[in-house]
Amino acid sequence: MSPYESRLDLSGLQASVDAIRAEISKVIVGQPQAIDWLLTALLADGHVLIEGVPGVAKTLTAKLLAKTISVQFSRIQFTPDMMPSDVLGTSVYNPKVSDFEFRQGPIFANIVLIDEINRAPAKTQAALFEVMEERQITADGTTYPMTEPFMVLATQNPVEQEGTYRLPEAQLDRFLFKIIINYPDLSDEVNILRGHHERRNLADALDAVQAVLSADQLTELRAQVHRVHVEDKLFDYIAQIVHSTRASKSLYLGASPRASVALLNSAKALATLRGRDFITPEDVQELAASVLRHRIILTPEREMEGATADEVIAQVVQKIEVPR
Repeated sequence: MSPYESRLDLSGLQASVDAIRAEISKVIVGQPQAIDWLLTALLADGHVLIEGVPGVAKTLTAKLLAKTISVQFSRIQFTPDMMPSDVLGTSVYNPKVSDFEFRQGPIFANIVLIDEINRAPAKTQAALFEVMEERQITADGTTYPMTEPFMVLATQNPVEQEGTYRLPEAQLDRFLFKIIINYPDLSDEVNILRGHHERRNLADALDAVQAVLSADQLTELRAQVHRVHVEDKLFDYIAQIVHSTRASKSLYLGASPRASVALLNSAKALATLRGRDFITPEDVQELAASVLRHRIILTPEREMEGATADEVIAQVVQKIEVPR
């Protein structure tokens, strides 16, 4: 073992991660990378945006992850007529004390699933800015902190579909990852059908999923992730990748410094997921698309050429010298 390694005992973390995977796999077929990214975000203390067409189990996957952790869970269905108070809460007059009292909204939970987040207009989206970044809300001059852990799992359909809104850039930047869930391959879809045929209903399958991690245990695992070793040259590597997005001629908007922090924290979490107490350039490369794809905007010319955010990110990463 190299002298710079922190010699973390990751056996407990590995056991917890394997237990969560096992519980989720009772219902979900395939999607190993999406589940790995969700676990990485959980360990890195970050929020996740999950995008995919209807019917690919976005909401179900998020619900199952929340169910494997013994914390308070809340689900909010976003709609075009939803107001900020429907999410954050509102002041209600209490005649017993002749004063207004703040009644907490559904955002006051440890894991919050926001279903179809892009169906609410910008006014409601803006209500999430403070709570996602600062883990608190301010109402009527009073600040209400969230109880840790606090994680937002949001699902959305592609923005070009009917009845959706583009999320504000400031909000997108607050998500650690944007995960894309695609259609299953043929063999996975056959297994989905077989599982659907064999069980009586989905509720029975969900009941079989048990909590395997407590809030205190999650806090301990995150503390281990924080202690993962990072060489100086990898700080430079991450910064060069993110900085290069701002100089790319293919991009109208590059990634912010928050993206650099997100790439660092998620690489540390991924390293522990893979049983290592140090990060490698490969960790950074593997996560670059999920961390950056929602933080950049292509130029109109590149969009007209049919380029995608992932393709531009791959080109940016390819141009940066890999530290060894």
